[in-house]
Amino acid sequence: MRQFEQSPRRLTARRPAPPATATAAAAVTLAALAAALLAGCGSPATGPAGSAGQAGSAGPAGGTGPCGAPPAPAPGSGRQPDGPAQGGVRITAVGPACAEYEVTNPGTEPFDVTVDFRLSAPDPGGTATISRTTTALAPGATAEGRLDLSGPGPARPGTAPQVKIVKVRSVPTAEAPQPGGPCPASGLRLYADQGDAAMGLRVVGLHLRNCGTATVALDGYPTLQLLDPDRRPVDGVRLLPGGAAIATGTGADDPPQEIALRPGEGARATLVWRNTTEAGTPLDVPYVRVRATAGAAPVTVTPELDLGTTGRLGVGAWTREDGDGRPPATRPPATGG
Repeated sequence: MRQFEQSPRRLTARRPAPPATATAAAAVTLAALAAALLAGCGSPATGPAGSAGQAGSAGPAGGTGPCGAPPAPAPGSGRQPDGPAQGGVRITAVGPACAEYEVTNPGTEPFDVTVDFRLSAPDPGGTATISRTTTALAPGATAEGRLDLSGPGPARPGTAPQVKIVKVRSVPTAEAPQPGGPCPASGLRLYADQGDAAMGLRVVGLHLRNCGTATVALDGYPTLQLLDPDRRPVDGVRLLPGGAAIATGTGADDPPQEIALRPGEGARATLVWRNTTEAGTPLDVPYVRVRATAGAAPVTVTPELDLGTTGRLGVGAWTREDGDGRPPATRPPATGG
């Protein structure tokens, strides 16, 4: 493939700071915090232009409803005033029972916006991170969401935990992964898994399933485009065919082959990299735009490539995969029909 030419272009890359991550705490505290957020009204509620509205929606954010914290925090209450927007997301109110937030799409096309929130007690205690996704947020629209904080947690009765936006990822709705639900118009369902990490080695699987009615011919490797936090192309990273140059035994070393992917069949390609940091500035790439074949519709996944200063990403060829995500014991011949 062209992306693996012997003389890769040397490119310049914007190197954003790595995203913040939530610290781990005691298992009991984490479970209680997660239960507090998941217990009731944690689903984002959109305005008229959004599509994610569900039970537990907030009224006008920052108003006098259940989460109506005053603009200035009361001493010892743990409440927060309206905060600055981060990636179009803003926390508007926090009280002992719940927290309210807004998600705004400043773009020119619909976006799926995923927000990671970190919950922590005002006093020393545990923390937990939870994600909320607003889907198909129309251009210029603002969606309101609420997190339920009324469950058990480390905060003193009558006080509110601290709620912080940890990470925001926005993907054009037309390119959003669809691991479930109706079959996309392309007839192909493509998404990335959560991956594995050990000793600085990272492995993420790209999963492809033919949910359409026609056989699809795969021609070796997926086509990738790396994108920075603003979804602009990132250059300066060499895409290597296979993973052997980075690590062996990752599942990315099968030779490329032609695969006739029939309806209901699946395939997998593997991304391999290390986050080794030496001289230079570490490079983090949150988004990867993937095309199953050269002419396929793109899907933007968020594998969070923390490439360190290595400047390399191993890309495995497509291999057959069973419906449960495992390679088949015996691969059927790649024939048409």
